[in-house]
Amino acid sequence: MLLTVATGLSHVQLISRAHDVITTTQMMTLDALVTRRLSGEPMAYILGSREFFGRDFLVSPAVLIPRPDTELLVEVVLNLPSRTQNIRALDLGTGSGAIAITLACERPDWRVCAVDVSGAALMVARENATRLDAHVSFFESDWFSVFQGSNAQFDIIVSNPPYIEPADEHLSQGDVRFEPITALTDGIDGLSCYRTLLLEVATHLAVGGHFVVEHGFTQGEAVRDLFAQAGFSSIQTHRDLAGHERVTLGILQGL
Repeated sequence: MLLTVATGLSHVQLISRAHDVITTTQMMTLDALVTRRLSGEPMAYILGSREFFGRDFLVSPAVLIPRPDTELLVEVVLNLPSRTQNIRALDLGTGSGAIAITLACERPDWRVCAVDVSGAALMVARENATRLDAHVSFFESDWFSVFQGSNAQFDIIVSNPPYIEPADEHLSQGDVRFEPITALTDGIDGLSCYRTLLLEVATHLAVGGHFVVEHGFTQGEAVRDLFAQAGFSSIQTHRDLAGHERVTLGILQGL
């Protein structure tokens, strides 16, 4: 894979030109790429992209690398029963835009919005939306702040917030060492973002609407309790391919 980046040739082209000698410039580029990988830098950052739900998404150190676990969240949302023909969906903390853009591509009749507090992340998300011809409205915002004072409401609100506990040893291991720390951990207990979101979500979620979140595999019970305390009903948790509790959703009930 690194050789394709260094030479600018596809795998098929490399095979057909197997006897060609790479140039000095290409060798220097390859050496630099190998050095980056040996340092532990994720392949996604080196290659500049990662596949998610069958589509290639551009990534940079400004965004979390899309993960297969998050595809479960998308699948859950796509399988929700439709109460209306004009679904309005909001992705909170969009990062690379993988969730919002996938929803927009899979459901082109939906009106999809996405927010992120990071302007650098939104640059990546907007570029992905352009490349994939996805119609998503992006806003730079700390969660719901951009909608304060408005009557903006959504039928589906989703989020994959920072949920790793700050003392988790995995933060100092593997690929996550290179990812934006604020996209990984809340710096408190791994649950503070859910508490914050659940304080405001009812203001912007239509009655009967769904709130869907990804969480850590040990956090299912705690997240369900937070949903219940916030007045949600029909609370369900879905397990990932490894059998771990990964995605929880609930329905907002009227008064």
